[in-house]
Amino acid sequence: PSAVSRQVARLERELDTLLFDRRARGMTLNSAGELLAAHARRAWLDIERVAEDILALRGLRMGQVRVAATEGFAYEFLPTLIAQFQAQRPGIVFSMHMGVQPEVLRLVREGEVDLGVTVSLTSERGVAVELRHPSPVLAVMAPGHPLATRRQASLAQVLAHPLALPAPTSTLRQLVDISCSRQGLVCEPVFTSDHLYPLVSYVAATQAITFCGETALRQHLRAGVITAIPLRDREMNERHFEVQSLAGRQLPDAARAFINHLRAGLANEV
Repeated sequence: PSAVSRQVARLERELDTLLFDRRARGMTLNSAGELLAAHARRAWLDIERVAEDILALRGLRMGQVRVAATEGFAYEFLPTLIAQFQAQRPGIVFSMHMGVQPEVLRLVREGEVDLGVTVSLTSERGVAVELRHPSPVLAVMAPGHPLATRRQASLAQVLAHPLALPAPTSTLRQLVDISCSRQGLVCEPVFTSDHLYPLVSYVAATQAITFCGETALRQHLRAGVITAIPLRDREMNERHFEVQSLAGRQLPDAARAFINHLRAGLANEV
């Protein structure tokens, strides 16, 4: 600790500014410290990228792509696309972390991952959007459900049936609650889960309805286990699938190539 303290003090003298707020129980970065930390993260990530570029010059088809994704993309969509990508580029290795949307955003901002794959309603500070694609919320139900043959439905029509909903902390649940509040609708689920696939399994076996984007459901839709119909409500059509990276960072070639592969995968819709 004393050696670290001396280095911090030396750096503050050289920059002629304080980088930390000193408190009784420790230190926290101030605004200047946050700027310097963000620069240091980008510099270290650039070193990693240059090292991979040097390996490529030597003819070694190697690289690593670190991904963080929310549950809907981490289970089927991304693993399938990663496997396809590696079939063409076997020297590229991947690591994937699954988390909720705020955690994915944090990992991208802190440079812990190269790419964040999630859904977003608004722009985020410190994050560059590498790929953006509409991801409207759909009403998901069993093929034999009374609404299954409709071309679309309103949230009010859906709420006339039993609901299976994500936990209140999820961004999707918050979006549903906001839309219900705006329209004066009462939303009372009969089944709640903090994971997506228990909800999907539940509605496949009952007359309940849940909500999700198409990308996370492709395997289930193709298998005919469930069906999904669009919603007319404005809020349900304002979500977007995003591939995010740290703003100001130059991505490694492997990550850039995988983004192009993702773009092609999104174009192959049900």
